[in-house]
Amino acid sequence: MAKQKDDTPKRVNILNRRASHEYAFLVKYDAGIMLQGTEIKSIREGSVQIQDGFCTFHPDGSLWVHNLTIAKYTEGTYNNHEPTRPRKLLLNKRELKQLANKNQEQGLTIIPIRMFVNDRGFAKLEIALAKGKKLFDKRDDLKAKDQKREMDRARDY
Repeated sequence: MAKQKDDTPKRVNILNRRASHEYAFLVKYDAGIMLQGTEIKSIREGSVQIQDGFCTFHPDGSLWVHNLTIAKYTEGTYNNHEPTRPRKLLLNKRELKQLANKNQEQGLTIIPIRMFVNDRGFAKLEIALAKGKKLFDKRDDLKAKDQKREMDRARDY
């Protein structure tokens, strides 16, 4: 008798925790990613590193993500993928146009925040138009987080 495959899907949710400390998010988008061969299997294993990722526009108007590392699939053979290759992001024309216009402003960048697999099994990348925080903004955020933690502790007692 053959073993049945476990039908409960494992949730993939890879976060870029450093991004929320370094940047203030202005607008968020969910984008699809064009993947090759074994990349989706590595994503489902959780072998992804998005901390150093950033997005740029190519001259043809398409949006690409760079420095997104998807580790090689362990069971892959000679047709395994390149871990750090640039990958095209899939967005609507309207969203691409909005991002391109806002990206021209000084001090704004597009960064990946989170990678996840949706209900249909497609890998998605949540990206954000972000503005870099100054040192005093970071201090204010840490101060607010500490105050919230103290309030929660006091409420629990």
